[in-house]
This record gives sequence, C-alpha cells and structure tokens, in this order.
Amino acid sequence: MKRTILVLMAAAAMLCGGKAYAHHSFAATYFVDQEITVEGTLTQFLYRNPHSFVKVEAKDDKGEMQTWSVEWGGGAQLTQEHVTRDTLKPGDHVIVTGNPGRDPNEHRIRLHKIVRPSDGWKWEGVIM
Repeated sequence: MKRTILVLMAAAAMLCGGKAYAHHSFAATYFVDQEITVEGTLTQFLYRNPHSFVKVEAKDDKGEMQTWSVEWGGGAQLTQEHVTRDTLKPGDHVIVTGNPGRDPNEHRIRLHKIVRPSDGWKWEGVIM
C-alpha cells in the first residue's frame, strides 16, 4: 500500500511538470539595498552549480589587500548568458559591482556587474 501511494505521488509530480525552487535568502547574507565596487586582479573563477564564485585580490576601504569572494549565478545559468568556464582567467584585471556581505570581515559581494577593461568585456544583471 505504501509503495502504491509513493508511486502515485511520483507520477502526479511528473504529470504536473512544475518546478520547485528552494533557495536561501540573499538578504540574510548581503545588504541588498547597498552596492559597492571593487577593482583588482582575478585569482580564481569557480564555475559551478548552484553558484559560481570569482575570487578577486583588491584593496578594501582601508587600503589593505584582501581576497574578495564574489558570488555569481550557477554554471548552467551563466552558460545561457554566454559565460563559460574559459571567459575569465587568473590574472585578468576586473571591476566588480554588487551587494556587500553583511559581515565586512568576510569580504563578500553578490555580483551585479563585472567588467574586464583590457578588452571591454562585461556582464551585467542579477541571476541566482
């Protein structure tokens, strides 16, 4: 009987075809009503799901060099935006803009815009 119910529930879920999205609140991690810009050298591009990350070496507001962890959309989403794992390389000079993390000691940013001035490449938007 339990197996029959499980099979019926699974079939109903497949027939409905709807997607269920479970996601954390960005407002819990970032100040969504604020925006900062950081300019520096890309040290790592972690192209993955559910979120990609760009690591950037840049100065903080006190002028000290920091590693900024910049959260971006997942690899599948970025592919739809014509961003691949080879789009950004370590050593690229970039300018990133986005929401600052709630804990300033973490040096986190939720990406809204990234620009590579050397060739004018840029991405802008909010996906996640």
